[in-house]
Amino acid sequence: MTQKIEIVIENETGLHLRPAAMFVQIASGYKANIRVCNVTRKTDYQDAKSAIGIMLLQCAKGDIISIHADGEDAVIAIASLKKLAENNFVSN
Repeated sequence: MTQKIEIVIENETGLHLRPAAMFVQIASGYKANIRVCNVTRKTDYQDAKSAIGIMLLQCAKGDIISIHADGEDAVIAIASLKKLAENNFVSN
């Protein structure tokens, strides 16, 4: 199953190292192929399971990212990444 979502980055510091690492950690917990791009900066899609890939997106506060997931657990993967962003990259 394929899922897609767009999220506005509300975190004050964008997707710097710590939030990027959290994003990668969550994405890596799923079997789905997960890709993300920075819509605002018109970047290429990057592997959501790669810290370097996430850093290449150069996401700042207010940027819109698009997340695509494809695979058996795509729905839950997207939901988990959305929740992380909604919580401003603060783990529960």
